[in-house]
Amino acid sequence: MTEATGIVGEFLALKDETDADILAMQCGDFYEFFADDAELVADELDLKVSQKSSHGSKYPMAGVPVDDLTPYVSALVERGYRVAVADQHETADGHAREITRVVTPGTHLATGDASAQHLAAVVRHDGGRGSEGDTYGLAVADVTTGRFQVTQLDDADVSAVLTELYTFSPAEVLPGPELRNDDEFLATLDERSDAAVSLHATESFAPGRARHRVREQFGAETLESVGIADDDAAIAAAGAVLSYVEETGVGTLAAVTRLQAYGAREHVSLDATTQRNLELTETMQGDSAGSLFSTVDHTVTAAGGRLLKRWLQRPRRERGELVRRQSAVAALTREAMAREAIRETLADGYDLERLAARATSGSADARDLRAVRDTLVLLSEVADAVAETERLADSPLADVLSTVDREGAAALAAELDAALVEDPPGTVTQGGLFRRGYDDDLDELIDEHEAALEWLETLPDHEKQKTGITHLSVDRNKTDGYYIQVGKSETDQVPDAYEEIKTLKNSKRYTIPELDERERDVLRLEERRHDMEHELFERLRERVADRAPLLQDVGRALAEVDCLASLSVHAVENDWTRPELTDDGTLDIEAGRHPVVEQTTEFVPNDLQMRPDDRDFLVVTGPNMSGKSTYMRQTALITLLAQTGSFVPARSATVGLVDGIYTRVGALDELAQGRSTFMVEMQELSNILHSATADSLIILDEVGRGTATFDGISIAWAAVEYISTRIHAKTLFATHYHELTSLGESLSNVQNVHVAADERDGDVTFMRTVREGPTNRSYGVHVADLAGVPEPVVDRSREVLDRLRDDKAIEVRGADSGEEGTTQAVFDLSSGQFDGASADGGSDETDPVATDGAADQLDPATEDVLEELSELDVNETPPVELMAKVQEWQAELDET
Repeated sequence: MTEATGIVGEFLALKDETDADILAMQCGDFYEFFADDAELVADELDLKVSQKSSHGSKYPMAGVPVDDLTPYVSALVERGYRVAVADQHETADGHAREITRVVTPGTHLATGDASAQHLAAVVRHDGGRGSEGDTYGLAVADVTTGRFQVTQLDDADVSAVLTELYTFSPAEVLPGPELRNDDEFLATLDERSDAAVSLHATESFAPGRARHRVREQFGAETLESVGIADDDAAIAAAGAVLSYVEETGVGTLAAVTRLQAYGAREHVSLDATTQRNLELTETMQGDSAGSLFSTVDHTVTAAGGRLLKRWLQRPRRERGELVRRQSAVAALTREAMAREAIRETLADGYDLERLAARATSGSADARDLRAVRDTLVLLSEVADAVAETERLADSPLADVLSTVDREGAAALAAELDAALVEDPPGTVTQGGLFRRGYDDDLDELIDEHEAALEWLETLPDHEKQKTGITHLSVDRNKTDGYYIQVGKSETDQVPDAYEEIKTLKNSKRYTIPELDERERDVLRLEERRHDMEHELFERLRERVADRAPLLQDVGRALAEVDCLASLSVHAVENDWTRPELTDDGTLDIEAGRHPVVEQTTEFVPNDLQMRPDDRDFLVVTGPNMSGKSTYMRQTALITLLAQTGSFVPARSATVGLVDGIYTRVGALDELAQGRSTFMVEMQELSNILHSATADSLIILDEVGRGTATFDGISIAWAAVEYISTRIHAKTLFATHYHELTSLGESLSNVQNVHVAADERDGDVTFMRTVREGPTNRSYGVHVADLAGVPEPVVDRSREVLDRLRDDKAIEVRGADSGEEGTTQAVFDLSSGQFDGASADGGSDETDPVATDGAADQLDPATEDVLEELSELDVNETPPVELMAKVQEWQAELDET
């Protein structure tokens, strides 16, 4: 293909300058995509593709109007694409275009999602000789709010940093040079996160350059003041994030005003598996409805919702901070009228953190600044409501608001109110933004402009009186400018001074010298007014951007009030109680409930008592569907809620603070990733055994069920011993292996509890009540009945179960198993062998599988089943495979 020239050639040249996936290039009133980009965008966004000729060749072309670019870019970025934007500007030679920004998943400002939009960088430094692990640095920025956090994990492994990373749910991750070829890191990140992975310039991670960049952004002494001056890995990650945001050109670095260094050990460890198993922000099916967050979220602001989600994903370990939150929630629960008044006030506010970012990036319009004003005003209203209510004024809620510069907020709100009209236009270039009295020069110019417009408004009446024409009007459009329009029935009355400019079907358009002169005056005054207003607005926006830290402070304070009020609302509406927090490892819950399940069912509360050393490991037995998993999950969620500062669903609760919550519940089908269910189970168990400490809470459900029975029992048994005697973590361990209940007799800290069931006349009722001691039954056949397994299978299961209990032989039946004289073979439990059976039910001493004579009595399908059965080692076959095999045999026998 011949090399493209003109607009297409300019597009392709600009595309070569960027490593973005897609380029949007402004061409007048449209942003155009050419060549492969046009086809990709058309396919993703359902745009129409046309052809553009260039130098004898045709190129695909698609475009969107300038004003509509943002939603299209948002849609592309949400799909993981990096989009470069080339804007057009005027030059002495005409038009020129250059790439002004690159929008990526982690730097996208115009997201419609209220959730945080995190960009993260991860750096690994070699731990050195004698070290058990490496050093990891993590920096996370939310460019939509200006929040910037860094931490360093010393002597850690890759799972630890991925756990920390997962709590932020980043939209985009920048792996450092040491991690770009780490297959384990990249594969696990891909499996456990939807984050886009971008490769940023290696030199941006260099310690010296990164250190200089961080000091340049936050101040020369900041690293020392926040305590990370010696944390090279954390600084390298922070420098890379700042460099990446700067290079993408999104213009939000001015909003990143403070560096927050935190210790990963300040928060409860919640790995990806645990967050998913506990359904913190979405269900196992990927829905937000039905998650813990959606259940307890009663926030009325976007920022409050973000904060509540962050609290749930990152519970705290510091008792003082949690007690402070609890006390604020407690005060709000007792002051219903004040609480609802505060929430009604907050509901009228806007997202100040994001508005601050828009101001600093230069993308805020007049309506955004008006929203800043309206929200700043609410600060005083909320603070006054707290101060006027004695119980709230004496609570930590007052402290939340006391740290904000109320005078500064009020002054900025007053300036914005004096500047901007009540309902400003949506663009900053069309005028009409400012109130009278804001700027004297502008007022004078507006007077001139309005005087010229007034002349135009009176012109129709003047001309009607002068000419006697009744169907006469004055109007304006882009093509003809200002004109006088006269109906065709009266065009013969127009004066000679009228100059015709256009003929229409029912009228004609004219102009006159006075109108032309006034039009020139109006256009000149409009242009001057718009330029002056635009200049004044940019100055005002810059002053707002300079106060970005103030906006962030106010926004975060109001978000925390909203978050605390939300927890209070849920506590009151659901009869939750304030838990007592201790450091002694005790977990004592009276009448505990599952916070989500209780919303949709009549819940049966249960108690739980765990004490360090003598009762910190509970083996939980009971039938399937009886509530074992719910009991264990509610324990984990009550602990987690307590460590967010929330009240909890219980009559009373004493919660010993934990450093991590680890879960292994349910089997995940990851065969597509080449990992069997059992492999996933063992990897998750391995992570728990390596990560948990004596201060952790572990939830394990059916460990070992993914393999053969004897192997499963052995692994489960060893795991119980290891956790109870070496780790000493508080643990709930649900199992169907009743052999494990005997461990309670030899290990002093292991206790048995079970979910009770009541059996009468063959009917079983699950009581949902947890009682001391092990269960003596599994009720698996009853569960099969409840699950809708065909009645013949259920009935036959009961027969086989009775024979197994009585240690009797089991006959193998064919298709007509319900009729007499159709037994095909008998399995002798004592010998573990099959004996043949005649068609009339008579016994045959010869093995029907091995002897031709006996085989003559069997149909081929039954013969094949018996042969496979005789070769099957039940003890070495996983339960799932065994069940599938039985179903396969049943189908074969039914066909004979």
